[in-house]
Amino acid sequence: MASLSLPNHTFTSLLPTQTPRHYYPSSQIVSKSSHSQFYGLKLSNSTSLPIPSSSSGRNFICAKVDKGKVPPNFNLKDQDGKSVNLSKFKGKPVVVYFYPADETPGCTKQACAFRDSYEKFKKAGAQVVGISGDDSESHKAFAKKYKLPFTLLSDEGNKVRKEWGVPSDLFGTLPGRQTYVLDKNGVVQLIYNNQFQPEKHIDETLKLLQSL
Repeated sequence: MASLSLPNHTFTSLLPTQTPRHYYPSSQIVSKSSHSQFYGLKLSNSTSLPIPSSSSGRNFICAKVDKGKVPPNFNLKDQDGKSVNLSKFKGKPVVVYFYPADETPGCTKQACAFRDSYEKFKKAGAQVVGISGDDSESHKAFAKKYKLPFTLLSDEGNKVRKEWGVPSDLFGTLPGRQTYVLDKNGVVQLIYNNQFQPEKHIDETLKLLQSL
């Protein structure tokens, strides 16, 4: 039987080139779900979340407010449409917590945890202030539904969030959840990132307040 030889070629050189596929570990893919308890946002009609390229790193917010520093002042509207300035809290401790959005599972748990411990915060002489990008009307409905006794501020456009340098999560695509404890002089004494356990930081916050 005659054999076929292909001079100056190898078998693999005859195969068409293919662009290699990239497979991502399952831990980097968000499964289809109506709600995400971890990230506090509603996800729907999607089986996976694309992973941004490394060039998207420029969109991450680097922390600008550090422990021992005085954070930038702000003037935002509360759930009743009234303007609230951070300086009005000077002279007493204040807990400022940034959260992704009203009516999401994680954010609701966090808000209710503050509500349930609110008397302890009052006893420590501290004010509690929640901030998200929702408008005043959304905040008012959220506060009414869960009987929240503290102030919710509307940071539409996330201007204050950016000025404070609140870090985003999930590759920088979702708003982060972070708590700041300021002493009576307006100096940050604690920064607590609580993206995955929104209600767990309450005890740590109270311990610090009771020591101020």
